[in-house]
Amino acid sequence: MKTLKKTIFCLLASILLVGCGNKPAVEADYAVIPLPQEITKSEGEVFTLNSSTKIVYPKGSDIQKQTAEFLSEYIKFSTGIDLKVTDEESADNVIILKADYKADKPESYNLTVNNKQIIINGSDDAGTFYGVQTLRKSMPADATENTVVFPAVDIKDYPRFAYRGMMLDVSRHFFPAEFIKKYIDILALHNINRFHWHITDDQGWRIEIKKHPELTKIGSQRDQTVIGRNSGEFDGKPYGGFYTQEEIKDIVAYAQKKFITIIPEVDLPGHMLAALATYPNLGCTGGPYKVSGEWGVFDDVLCAGNDSIYTFLEDVYGEVIELFPSTYIHVGGDECPKVRWKTCPKCQAKIKAEGLKADANHSAEDKLQSYVISRIEKFLNSRGRQIIGWDEILEGGLAPNATVMSWRGMEGGIAAAKQQHDAIMTPNSHLYFDAYQTRDTQDEPLAIGGYTPIEKVYAFEPVPSELSVDEQKYIIGTQANLWTEYIADSKHVEYMVLPRMAALAEVQWTEPSKKDFTTFLPRLNRLLKLYDRLGFNYAKHIFDISSKIEPSAEKKAITVTLATADNAPIYYTLDGTAPTEKSSKYTQPIEIKANADLKAVAIRDGKASKIYSENFSFNKATLKNVTFEEDPNSQYTYNGAITLVDGKRGRPSFASGEWLGFNKKAMTATVDLEEPTEVSTVSVGTFASPGSWIFGARQFTVFVSDDNKTFKQVSDESYPAMNQDQGEKVIDLTATFPTVKTRYVKLVVKTEQSIPAWHAGKGKPAYIFVDEISIN
Repeated sequence: MKTLKKTIFCLLASILLVGCGNKPAVEADYAVIPLPQEITKSEGEVFTLNSSTKIVYPKGSDIQKQTAEFLSEYIKFSTGIDLKVTDEESADNVIILKADYKADKPESYNLTVNNKQIIINGSDDAGTFYGVQTLRKSMPADATENTVVFPAVDIKDYPRFAYRGMMLDVSRHFFPAEFIKKYIDILALHNINRFHWHITDDQGWRIEIKKHPELTKIGSQRDQTVIGRNSGEFDGKPYGGFYTQEEIKDIVAYAQKKFITIIPEVDLPGHMLAALATYPNLGCTGGPYKVSGEWGVFDDVLCAGNDSIYTFLEDVYGEVIELFPSTYIHVGGDECPKVRWKTCPKCQAKIKAEGLKADANHSAEDKLQSYVISRIEKFLNSRGRQIIGWDEILEGGLAPNATVMSWRGMEGGIAAAKQQHDAIMTPNSHLYFDAYQTRDTQDEPLAIGGYTPIEKVYAFEPVPSELSVDEQKYIIGTQANLWTEYIADSKHVEYMVLPRMAALAEVQWTEPSKKDFTTFLPRLNRLLKLYDRLGFNYAKHIFDISSKIEPSAEKKAITVTLATADNAPIYYTLDGTAPTEKSSKYTQPIEIKANADLKAVAIRDGKASKIYSENFSFNKATLKNVTFEEDPNSQYTYNGAITLVDGKRGRPSFASGEWLGFNKKAMTATVDLEEPTEVSTVSVGTFASPGSWIFGARQFTVFVSDDNKTFKQVSDESYPAMNQDQGEKVIDLTATFPTVKTRYVKLVVKTEQSIPAWHAGKGKPAYIFVDEISIN
């Protein structure tokens, strides 16, 4: 009788167990990243994946067979089950791949599940592949020895944008071919279909050109590399590397299997020192030149008046297009100083010969750059290709068929769309993944600076509201970029792009109405388990405590809201002591009205997270009203004027949201102390980062007033220009004067109007970044 009962129990449990005594079944979850557009649960029993399940693809379709084998390999990796791949039709216990789904957009798919079949039907082969990716990501990352059950469902999905890109710079630092394949795998996991491969620059030429073998013999090697951010110190170690044409062909074929198109970038007419070092005759001065071991923008560029450069470029691009079947070829076009052209007889002769004339917005040299771009565009167009360039190609007139990649904010993309040119949004404010992912950078690997957390990436909207409906159709996609000045190895690459690439994936794929950061986070937690299983080195900041800090001049209080991605319990102190489970438990936003040293920790299974820390210091200016004569730069306004009196000092990262950025004109800010107050000291913090064109102040002047109309100067200090040895740092400006009683205090911080000659931006106005005003 006991044996019979045991047998009955096993039979009843068979829906949820592989067999009596085995692990329970695990259930697939279709809420993946990127989130499909439409998920409809169906009535009916689950589909159970087991060793008898087959994957069926259409007869005669090598591409669908390839996708079927990809799915089979992943299922074996995840579950240990080795599924048969076949073109023999079957109706039961089968995963069917097809590509005849009727949809309005390419790359769409319909995924349906019932108790007998999983059908993935793409509108094309790529659509089937993305349906497979959704099925793959719906499975638990490590289901070994478990049965996987798939609830009945009907998913209709399509990409929001046709162009979904990710860039990798291999010129500043070189990464081997095997890692490039891994990078392509990471892109495919996130439904990205364009790999922008930046393969030439001032610091290294990374592509073999058979007509010009010296490019890789000389141009791919630099003598040494600067330590840190253009510190003036070098490591003394030769550095180099390049891809052979055979390696490139192999990588291109590998990407095609993942439905990824590689877009190569050979930059022109600037960022060409590696080519000039190889062939000095292509420059305006004839050299000598060398492959740069420093980062930045350099005056030496291709000589636009020298006809030899056009023969050279046609040779290079002629071989590039034989290697890369992409319709698009990226020609760079960014950061090209015109210094050499202005004094070069050949360039000036070319300007005269072509009838290029300055206008209200552009110099004759700007028009010369447009001439260079247009000439190369005609060559590429004659070979059936189209060009993409950074938004500088707008200057001097846009080449006839060019697509603009807008990186200096959104303005370039907006201008291109209004001219009925396609644009790809890739603003450095949201999609430059070489920026820090956290404000607390002390333990972070070196980055270029700035602050781009995952929530900022997720919040990005690529289609500007100021465009009309007709103009919006020219925004064909969006892309994130990874520049590698400070990224020397592949593990660091992974750390910088993951998990921000997951947020990018939803910006690119999912309709805005379906996006929600609060529901994204638990889905991201599931995806991170897959990252772990695949051995990816990702940043784990989402497990840290995040904060929202809201200063209020009306309440005279600072409200701090704390959170974790997984709602782990948080404990905090306000006196600077280390928090433990015995400290105050966070249950609601914290109101701060006086000096406080806030520290908080999340506790998970007895383990403490990294301690969150924020110091608030009150003075006579804190939470008072501040007005500006000239507003900050639109990219660096953040919370506005109250940022300067919110009780907390900015950390050494200019794009952390804690600094306001001004350029061209001085910062003039007036603080209303609300009543006559005794004042003898006024200070303001500034942040200098010369490598980012952010310089220290040249003058700091303080005025006082009783009526906000008539002001009296009480202090004036001047400062020398920054020299090349001064690196990134916080610089406090302090004015001390005999005590006065006043209601209004005006601070004028003058910017560097002419960047020194040692800098790439010489002669141009610099930015100045300011933060906390203190009045005592």
